[in-house]
Amino acid sequence: MKKGLYFGMLILLSFSLMSFSCSDDDDVGNPNDNSQQIAQIETTVESGTWRITNFNDSGQNETSDFTGYDFAFNSDGSLIATNGSTTMTGTWSVTDDSNSNDDSSNDDDIDFNIFFPVPETNNFEDLNDDWDIVSTSSTRIELIDISGGNGGTDMLTFEKN
Repeated sequence: MKKGLYFGMLILLSFSLMSFSCSDDDDVGNPNDNSQQIAQIETTVESGTWRITNFNDSGQNETSDFTGYDFAFNSDGSLIATNGSTTMTGTWSVTDDSNSNDDSSNDDDIDFNIFFPVPETNNFEDLNDDWDIVSTSSTRIELIDISGGNGGTDMLTFEKN
């Protein structure tokens, strides 16, 4: 009788341990895996040149600061803005920022990062940020940033030339 009880307990313990050691395949097709969407955005912006059609800095329309500039998002991560004889060089990237704490509570946040190494007094410094993507198409990219400092909302739209 004791052997049956011990055997039953051993079987029960074995099943309990197996249920803890089995992996959960919920991460297959994880909705927070943005790699395909990131690759698509990168491919889109790397084709052709773009212009800023809207730049709103905390309620101030500053689109005219970038009139005449063509932006080239190169596959090596360089970002070149040209306006006749003026050239500004910076960097860009698209990253998965699933642990973002600077903007939205959305766990599948994708950031469009822009950086121009310029002084704060330069208009291009206003573009430096980790922008959230509002929408993308083959000809338009809409970005938003909610400032952590003053809570102002910045909007930036690029359209393909």
